[in-house]
Amino acid sequence: MSAPAKVSGALKSVDYEVFGRVQGVCFRMYTEQEAKKLGVVGWVKNTSQGTVTGQVQGPEERVNEMKSWLSKVGSPSSRIDKTNFSNEKEISKLDFSDFNTRY
Repeated sequence: MSAPAKVSGALKSVDYEVFGRVQGVCFRMYTEQEAKKLGVVGWVKNTSQGTVTGQVQGPEERVNEMKSWLSKVGSPSSRIDKTNFSNEKEISKLDFSDFNTRY
């Protein structure tokens, strides 16, 4: 396993939307914590449709770990019914310097 600070290989960007019981269960806070732990950048926010949406960027293997977390883990009180990923692509540089919650 490579060190978290080491950026190796391709950088990847992906948009996501998480469906289920994901609002009012600290989902955004846990998402931000997990992203910072993995060393990926981007953002997360609640939607008016009751979902959580955002974008993740970073080394491909780290983005894949975050995708798995967004699909299967979430916050302790959440229930993830499904997670949609879109606009998945390789990027030459990161568009964000950290991961934060948008309102």
